Amino acid sequence: MKNKRLLNIIGEIDDRHIAEAAPATRKSRSKPIWVKWGTMAACMVLLISACFGTFAVVAEAAEYKAAVQFFNDYGMSTDGLTRGEIKAVYRDITTKSFTYSKTAEVIRDSISADNVGGYEITQDDPTPEDIKNLWNYKNYTGGFIGSTQTGVHYKYRSEYKEDETLGFEIHDKSYLEKYDGDELLWSVSVSDFWIEDYSVVSDGVIAYGRTDTWSSNQKSHAWMAKIDLDGNLVWKKMLSNGFDREYIAAVVENNDGSYAVFSRGDLKYFCLSQYAVDGKETHFHKTEVGNYGIWNAARFEDGYIVQLGSYLENEYAKIVKVDHEGNITNSFSYSDEDFYYSITDMIEFNGNIYLSAYAVPQLSNEEPNAGSRYELANVVKYLFDNNIWEIASEELTPMVRDNYTAVLLVCEPKTGKPQEFFSVKGSLGGKLSVSDTGNLLWDVESITSTFFSPATSSFTIGGTSYVFRYAFDTSGLLMSQEKTEEVVNFRR
Repeated sequence: MKNKRLLNIIGEIDDRHIAEAAPATRKSRSKPIWVKWGTMAACMVLLISACFGTFAVVAEAAEYKAAVQFFNDYGMSTDGLTRGEIKAVYRDITTKSFTYSKTAEVIRDSISADNVGGYEITQDDPTPEDIKNLWNYKNYTGGFIGSTQTGVHYKYRSEYKEDETLGFEIHDKSYLEKYDGDELLWSVSVSDFWIEDYSVVSDGVIAYGRTDTWSSNQKSHAWMAKIDLDGNLVWKKMLSNGFDREYIAAVVENNDGSYAVFSRGDLKYFCLSQYAVDGKETHFHKTEVGNYGIWNAARFEDGYIVQLGSYLENEYAKIVKVDHEGNITNSFSYSDEDFYYSITDMIEFNGNIYLSAYAVPQLSNEEPNAGSRYELANVVKYLFDNNIWEIASEELTPMVRDNYTAVLLVCEPKTGKPQEFFSVKGSLGGKLSVSDTGNLLWDVESITSTFFSPATSSFTIGGTSYVFRYAFDTSGLLMSQEKTEEVVNFRR
């Protein structure tokens, strides 16, 4: 690619000229020792705009024409440059002087326009001590290891009861519980609906879910309940938007304390409802989008960014921008020739869109990817082809880790174009949040231990992952890495 030739050119430029040419708003990055320049890059198309003029002096016109051709040959833009500056940059490079400050600016902009800058965060492989700790925890708890969290967090669970008329169990109660570490602070039960998830808001938490159904003829209504910080049930609401089946995908708190509720109706409508603090609906809008589920939502500027996904459409990284009324105003997707991306979380931070994701290799055969069932297809194929039905974690885990790379994409808000990314091998991108000190926190799930379970219906490869937490300051500079005590499940 032409940008590789440009990299050779820029390597000869004195550092002081690069510093002089850099925009004042761009903070130089001093990378911590565990950060190195990444190898993944997404090529962008650079549109070249050349300004041609006519002058009486033939020699000057010939030089200018040669300079413009040189810019085109090396994929450099003439936008914003005067005729004299174009010629000066041309002379500076071709004579290998590299003393003109504009030269560094032109080359740097050409490279940044043609590539997405990447940083690979190196992370040590799981140690024997990590494996030992997980083994001890699993056996101490007497069963499958579950996710562990530190600090204040929420969990939900459901209980069922036997219905003598139907002859099977149906939903009885769901519980939302608040913990500080392992200590239960309070528990709230609801019987109207089955809790599927929750959203933390400034003055409490909103649990949401659906009515329990056991027949395709039954209507399935979406529900939500507001619970304050002390565990008091404030209100419950059933969404009544005219659908036979509706589910809530996300609840996002607005700047004024109201709530944006994203739901899917009858498996084809994208819906946005606005609710006041007291739970009263103030606005509703629906858009037919077809077979796309709502996988994530976050507040952005005066509206929202939402991830739509479809296993049937082989779409795992489609982002749409939505205004406050629920109109889809823009959309963009993320893909690569060698990898496909699954977005796990997103957030607005310092005017940019940050996407937490993970990348897995595209399949070598023609079979399309279709969600987590295909993420480890190459690993599972190797095991099946070699009649391997039992394999030690020490052998399986490196194979699984080699298949995953956690990715944090930093995207320009208007076009969604990635400006740079951070990657961590052997991991999955997790939750994004903002700390009390205003730093961006990125959780990365480092695959630590795995096991092969071909007879299990819900997954084929399971395991556990330690959570690493990376902190970025408001300029996007990576500040710290912390290995937490949190453990999450890995199931594929």
